[in-house]
Amino acid sequence: MRILVVDDEKNIRQAMATALEVMDHEVATASTAQEALRLMEAGTFQVILLDLKLQQDSGLDLLGEITRRDPNISVVIVTAYASIETAVEAMRRGAFDFLAKPCTPEQVRQVLERVEQTRRLQNRVLELETRLKAEAPEVDLESGAPIMEKVLNVAAKAAASEATVLLLGESGTGKSVIARAMHERSARSRGPFVTVSCPSLSRDLLESELFGHVKGAFTGALVETVGKVTVAEGGTLFLDEIGDLPSEIQAKLLRLLQEKEYERVGDTRSRRADVRIISATNKDLGPAVAAGRFREDLFYRLNVISIPIPPLRDRTVDLPRIAEKQLQFFSRRSGKAGLTFSPEALQAMRAYSWPGNLRELRNVIERAVILAETDQIEPADLGDIALSATEFRLGGRASLEEIENEHIRKVLANSRTIDEAAQILQIDPATLYRRKKRL
Repeated sequence: MRILVVDDEKNIRQAMATALEVMDHEVATASTAQEALRLMEAGTFQVILLDLKLQQDSGLDLLGEITRRDPNISVVIVTAYASIETAVEAMRRGAFDFLAKPCTPEQVRQVLERVEQTRRLQNRVLELETRLKAEAPEVDLESGAPIMEKVLNVAAKAAASEATVLLLGESGTGKSVIARAMHERSARSRGPFVTVSCPSLSRDLLESELFGHVKGAFTGALVETVGKVTVAEGGTLFLDEIGDLPSEIQAKLLRLLQEKEYERVGDTRSRRADVRIISATNKDLGPAVAAGRFREDLFYRLNVISIPIPPLRDRTVDLPRIAEKQLQFFSRRSGKAGLTFSPEALQAMRAYSWPGNLRELRNVIERAVILAETDQIEPADLGDIALSATEFRLGGRASLEEIENEHIRKVLANSRTIDEAAQILQIDPATLYRRKKRL
């Protein structure tokens, strides 16, 4: 790495430069803030080792200018024992870590290893985000359904705040899409958006994934590793399917939310975190709280703003537009530009209940594009959904109650008020309200 050492003591600058060169790093040195800024203008540095006590300048002021000019630089504060509180303040302002004087070459090497690990992980996240954008259709955050318009309105207001948000909804309804959109519309948009899938790992691996671990913390922990909390610094941490979070980790997450502090696995040192947390679940957390499987205090900390996301079957007015965007994306990617839906295919999709929601819609359309033999997508190209949709039509294999309930749901989803829906259905609003609670 290319490293800049900023210290007003000549002997320390030279000793630090020598130690870093032995570690095969490229080193430059500066004794003042002005000299450091000139060197930054002349070249790029990955790391700056910054002494807070410069003779004529404030290290904290220089830190602010460094991060303003290049937020990708990792600044490591070097300070005397008497200035630990100042060093902590510097970390709150964006410093990566700090070293206490006098520090050994081994301590410097360990800090630089952590910097390299963090940068590699950040680059990997950026690479995956770029790949995801290339492999996924354009995000659709428009809606003509009143129920979804309310969701997007609340999400837009919540995005501007620092409050924790809990997204509720069935699998495939687009919770992660809403979370990312909130991040991109927040004051943290220039920071990273980092996702942790809570059910995907064992308890021990999930804890390490979230908070990181020190060398030797457990079998196989050969090097110190930063966690997703560190990677998300200054940005948003999205905890997907939070209802599956093991109880042992819930207390640590609660501490992160309340005190903005955490510890890596196997470490006793507390670290500060500047992250905004958005979580999501497809479960009703109420019974889990009542049964003691999910901490009540954590639930209330996560549930400052709750946003229920409706399933696709309750916003069918949006289905043609969403399906068309998906079709355009997959037809371009498959070299079949110009594909369209036949009227019968659109009708089949409207009549289907979509239990897998937007995720299922994407998969069905991708498959249809691959299998289509003409320039139109026909019901036969849609697979089993065409048969399922047909069965639920008038004259199909569905009871009167099922047809009636489905009709009520769709009218409610596309009406702005209960009174409006009751007028369409020609029933009393109080009766409709009671029926709605049973749906």
